[in-house]
Amino acid sequence: MKRISMKKIKDVLKLRYIVNLSFPKIAISTGVAKSTASDYCKRFEIIKHTIEEFLLLDEDIMFAYLFPERKVKKELLIRPLPDMNYISKEITRRGVTFTLLWQEYKESNPTGYGLSQFKEHYYRYKKKLNPSMRQTHIAGENMFVDYSGMIVDVVCRKTGEISKAQIFVSVLGASGYTFVHATASQKQEDFIKSHIEAFEFYEGVPKILVPDNLKSAVISNTKKGIVINNSYAELGRHYNCAINPARVRKPQDKSLAEQGVQAIQRWILAVFRNRVFFSVDEINQAINPLLDIYNNKIMKKINKSRTQLFEEVEKQHLLALPANRFIYKEFKLARVNIDYHVELLKCFYSVPFKYLQEKVEIKYSTSLLEIYFKSSLIATHPRLHIINNTSTLKEHMPLNHQYQYEKMNPQRLLNWASSIGSNVKLFVQMRLEMYQHPSNSYKGIIAILSLAKVYGKIELDLALAYALSINATHVKSIKSILEKKLYAQGVNNITNTVFNEHKNIRGKDYYK
Repeated sequence: MKRISMKKIKDVLKLRYIVNLSFPKIAISTGVAKSTASDYCKRFEIIKHTIEEFLLLDEDIMFAYLFPERKVKKELLIRPLPDMNYISKEITRRGVTFTLLWQEYKESNPTGYGLSQFKEHYYRYKKKLNPSMRQTHIAGENMFVDYSGMIVDVVCRKTGEISKAQIFVSVLGASGYTFVHATASQKQEDFIKSHIEAFEFYEGVPKILVPDNLKSAVISNTKKGIVINNSYAELGRHYNCAINPARVRKPQDKSLAEQGVQAIQRWILAVFRNRVFFSVDEINQAINPLLDIYNNKIMKKINKSRTQLFEEVEKQHLLALPANRFIYKEFKLARVNIDYHVELLKCFYSVPFKYLQEKVEIKYSTSLLEIYFKSSLIATHPRLHIINNTSTLKEHMPLNHQYQYEKMNPQRLLNWASSIGSNVKLFVQMRLEMYQHPSNSYKGIIAILSLAKVYGKIELDLALAYALSINATHVKSIKSILEKKLYAQGVNNITNTVFNEHKNIRGKDYYK
C-alpha cells in the first residue's frame, strides 16, 4: 500500500482538532479513509503536544512520533451489529450522544465496531427507515458554491468586441445568505478570487466548502477518491476549512446553490437584460445594491430575511478570518539541479546547497516564488519574468572549503573539454565567464560536452569552433549546427582546428 504523505496526515489532524470536523467529513475532504483518519488521531492523542506545537515540527519528527513501531496485523474479527432500533430510540433523548451509545455497545461487545463504523451502520439504517428526510444544515458549517448558467455580456469600448462575464454564487447552508461576484472567466485564479471576496463579505469562513466538480476546484471525483486542485486545496489550508465537492451528477448535494443560482438569475441577472456593461467591475457595482435587496427580502414561511437569519443564527459560528489575505499561487514539483538551482518557466532560482538533487515543491504568484522541502520553506525569491534570468542568493552558495568537493566544478569541466578539443575548451571557458555565478552554467555545459558521445569529438570541436565564430551559445544552437553539419561550410575559414595543429599532418607542400 502506498504511504500517505505527511501533508495529508497534517490536513487530517488540522480538520479534526482545529476545525473540529467528524471523521466522515474529513474522509470526503482529504480522500483518507475514516478508519485511517481515526487511527492517526488516536496516535496523535498519545503524544503530549498541542496541535499547534505538533504542526511546527519537522515532517520526519512528526512521522517518528506517530509511527514509532511497525504496524502489527490484526486478526479478522467477527463483529456483532449494534441494535439499531434501540440506538434510533435513544439518540433522540437529550444529552445522549453517539459516543455514549458506542461505549455501552463496546462494553457488551469488546470485539465490536469502532465509533466511525458504528455511526456508519446507523446512518445506513436511517436512510432505509426514512429515505425522504430533508437535509439539515448546521450553522457555520457549509458554504455551497456554483456558477450561473446565465452570463452577462461585456463590451470592449475600443473594439466593440463582446466577451462573457461569469457569475459566481455562494450560499451559506443555515441562513441561505447569498453572495454574488462577476469575473472574466471560471479559471482557477478567478474562482479563488471569488472565494476570497465571499469570505470577506461574510466576515468569516465556513467549516466546509461544497463546490461543483469544475476543473478549477476538482481534478477528479471518482469512487476511488477525490483529487482537489492544488491551489484550491491551499486556499482551504490557509482558511482552515475543508473541501467536500458535490458528488458527480448529484445536484441534491448542493441544492441550496442550485436554488440560489435560480433566484439570482430572476432577481439580479434578469434586471440586467437591457443594460450594456463595459467592464467586469461595472457589473459588480451594479450587483451590490440588488444583492442587498435580495438578502433583505422577507421569506414567507420563515417570516425573516436571509440577512436576519445570518446575523442571528450563522455569523457567530463562522471561523475567524486569518490575519493575512490569501494570495493565489500555482504549484510545480521540481528537482534541484547540480548548480543548486531549480527551473521555472525558463528562469532559475537558487536553494541552499545541501538540497542538491532533492525533489522540492515550488509555489509561485505573479510577484513571489517560494520553494519548499517536505513542507518546510527553504527559499524565497522575487518572481522573474525574463527568460534565462537567474536569482541566486549568496547564502545558498557552498562555502569556499566545500567548493573543491562539489560533484562538478569549473576545473573539472575545463579538463573534460580539453580531452575533446582546443575549441571545446575555449567555448567552455567563454560560457563560464558569461555568468556571475559559474555554477549556473554547469547544466548547459554538461549537455553540450555530452554531445561528443553522440556525434564524436572531432565533429563537436569543429561545431564549437563554428559556434564561436557566430557567437552561438545555447544547447539547441549547438545541436542544430551538428545535425545540419553547418561547421563544414566554415571549416576553411577556421584557423585554429584540430587538423592544422596536428604534428602528423604533412601539408600540401609534401605532394609537390
